[in-house]
Amino acid sequence: MKKLIYVFLLLVIGYYWLVNPVSAQYGQYGGETPSYSILIDKMVGKPSQEKGGSQTVTYVDNLSPSDPRFSPNQEVWFKVKVKNTSTQNLTAIQVTDYVPSYLMPIEGPGKWNPDNRTISWNAGDFGVDEEKVYYMKMQVFDQSLLPSDKGLFCVVNKVAAQKDNVAYDEDTAQLCIEKQVIGAKAVPQAGPEMGLVILGFNVLTAGLGLAIRKLADKN
Repeated sequence: MKKLIYVFLLLVIGYYWLVNPVSAQYGQYGGETPSYSILIDKMVGKPSQEKGGSQTVTYVDNLSPSDPRFSPNQEVWFKVKVKNTSTQNLTAIQVTDYVPSYLMPIEGPGKWNPDNRTISWNAGDFGVDEEKVYYMKMQVFDQSLLPSDKGLFCVVNKVAAQKDNVAYDEDTAQLCIEKQVIGAKAVPQAGPEMGLVILGFNVLTAGLGLAIRKLADKN
């Protein structure tokens, strides 16, 4: 009986020794499941004035009301970065930019649809970790087309990138618009000529008053 048990144990141990290497071998060639992902980044240009009078732009994620504000008819620059963060190559990446109200596209990639205020373009194929950068120029509406009940307001520009139904990402950038305040007309200040007239009038008045006083003293 003991011999049978001993033989059975040897058979079990031998079976595991044979099966485990085969399982490990297949595990090596199984590979990882491919992942699909896209990263898109939208930035707005922050204008700054140089000493020489030229203007430079620094791209940031958002601009708050305390940052430089855009005026009517002023140009606004945007930067869009699209990157393939997948472990596989991606083809025919579609990008859609949702243009906010009170901005009009001027330059940049894609096709402008005024009905839904979107700009769409095919960003093409991307290798693993490949990144592409796009620049877009827009312009703030004229003062007459801005909301009459708002002197300062902010808008958000959204952009999205998509590869069919396997990868999607979106991002936004905020900027603020300030209307120009039209003040009351200033009262014209008296010039040198007016000053001489006033001075002459004062002298004449003083002389006339002195003559009347002397005449009254004689009487």
